[in-house]
Amino acid sequence: MENIKEETIHHTAMKLAEEIKNLSIYKSFYSDVQKLVSSPSVKKEDFKQTLQQAMKEKGLDTKLRNTVFHWVRTQNKQNKLDPLTSLSKASAQWEKRIHKSLNSMCSDLETSLAKIRSQSEQEELADKWNELSTYSLDLSKYRPVYAPKDFLDVLLTLSGYVPFTKEDEPKWEFAHLPLQVKTLDQLRKIYQEWANGEPLLGVNPNMPSTVPGFATLEAERIGLGERVAVLGYAPVIQEYLKKGSPQCLRAKLWSQVLGADVKQQQIIYFNQLKKNVLEVDLMIDKLIFKDVQLTASNDDQYFVFEDLLYQVMLCFSRDGEAARAAGASALRVAVKGRHAPDCLIAFPPSGVIPFHGFTMYATPFCYLYDDPVQLYFMFRAFYMRYWHRLHYISTHPQGIVSLCLLYERLLEANEPLLWIHFRNININPIRVVFKWLMRAFSGHLPPDQLLLLWDAILGYDCLEILPLLALAILSFRKENIFQVNTLQNVDAVLADLSTISVIPLLQLALMKS
Repeated sequence: MENIKEETIHHTAMKLAEEIKNLSIYKSFYSDVQKLVSSPSVKKEDFKQTLQQAMKEKGLDTKLRNTVFHWVRTQNKQNKLDPLTSLSKASAQWEKRIHKSLNSMCSDLETSLAKIRSQSEQEELADKWNELSTYSLDLSKYRPVYAPKDFLDVLLTLSGYVPFTKEDEPKWEFAHLPLQVKTLDQLRKIYQEWANGEPLLGVNPNMPSTVPGFATLEAERIGLGERVAVLGYAPVIQEYLKKGSPQCLRAKLWSQVLGADVKQQQIIYFNQLKKNVLEVDLMIDKLIFKDVQLTASNDDQYFVFEDLLYQVMLCFSRDGEAARAAGASALRVAVKGRHAPDCLIAFPPSGVIPFHGFTMYATPFCYLYDDPVQLYFMFRAFYMRYWHRLHYISTHPQGIVSLCLLYERLLEANEPLLWIHFRNININPIRVVFKWLMRAFSGHLPPDQLLLLWDAILGYDCLEILPLLALAILSFRKENIFQVNTLQNVDAVLADLSTISVIPLLQLALMKS
């Protein structure tokens, strides 16, 4: 038995060693280990022991552990083929519809999907790179390809693809989809710290600490957080984030847990993306400018970050890594003005056609990072880990379809009177919260509350907290909802979330018996 166990460990280690060779970190890591081996701190007569000790002292041990941690997470979360062919079909049809809409807009505007910028255009864009809000573009005829409402309409037709439905069930629910989602009791087991009423940041900053030597909970969390940040071990940081991060440590901890630290290699990569933006004019560049103007620029909390957001979103559109992570399909288009064999490119390289509000996935990071490169890699890491699931059709348990179904089931089981009220006034309850779910509440909650919510997403590595919060907000405002009977008025009741305290509301929902 022991031999089989040893053999299994050996096989796993060999596979992992091969996989690490394919990662971007490998060359620099291998070089660091070679330097260490040739240093006096590693002894030939006790090679293994002294090398392990030297790696710990130089931080290479933690670097290797984090690399394994991030690799394992990508294996667990890889896109599998959807068991529901109906959803695969719907997804393909939706992508075709988006591409058709894009081509149609191109024809109407008599422009190309991709073309080489003239030398003067390249120079002007380069000169204004740090103040792109002053870059002159006529966007009057450009419009978002789609908005969350359009995407929801597509999702609501999904039940029509499923052959088995009961006669007496309403046809507008997600309940027809044979997907497994959790109950509130199952969520309580995941969010144990919250359900048990443990002290969390975001409830009361002046809450007294139970740990000797600290006056308040916040001081205690800062003290512990500083030690965790120095340790730099991603699984420990993830565990720490479950109870919230102080604002002063959040930027550091988030980049550590997602492996989004910026080194020279990342700066070179970002500059290459920038070069691609300067050289080739993609039609979606105008859609990016339009989206930033319609969303962040019109938001009191984010308008000051307009220039930073243009840089980040334009570079993201050129990043093929995002398309690979999301499993997105891209068109192959010819770049007007570029000669073969390099004239064909994936359009867009990121695989993402910007929709109305797409910029809001990036805006909250502006409160954590003022360096565009650091901000970019943090946003990209979040997108590749979480946000792509919110605008693609799939059966993934963290995907938007499953989150909508989870919200419906939670509402029906835990707020039956509210569910009946929505049925009686013929309002689909998903319509009142879908924009929150699709944007992960960005642009709806105040930044400080939003960042606490995103702490929890990172800490529990899970998006199921989004429909849970949607339920908690409806529960909190239900007396007002009972007084109205139109979608417009329900939206008015839920429009202003500026007074919502996310953590107490969620903890209350999870602690109810």
